[in-house]
Amino acid sequence: MPELLARTSSAELTEWMAYERVTGPLGPERMDALFATLAATVANTARAKGRKAEPKDFMPKWDQGDKGLTDWQQMLDAVKSYNRQIGGTDSTTKGGAAGGDA
Repeated sequence: MPELLARTSSAELTEWMAYERVTGPLGPERMDALFATLAATVANTARAKGRKAEPKDFMPKWDQGDKGLTDWQQMLDAVKSYNRQIGGTDSTTKGGAAGGDA
């Protein structure tokens, strides 16, 4: 992690976190899809007669649209929150305080 933080700005990391929240996990290995398939398999071994479980039944819903983020101020607050979580600085405030005033 220190190497990543040395090579990447907190602003860029925040952008990637926001992107991943909408699209789902990044990278070649989609663990969410793997575990959804595994969960469906396990559920089907123990199911009674009826509807068969499918991986989509266990997949997280990544893009929730604008739920909870209805205006620009809420979106900015969400980005500042991500920035605080990763220890970034807020260049929109005097002195660049971590996370700003949000």
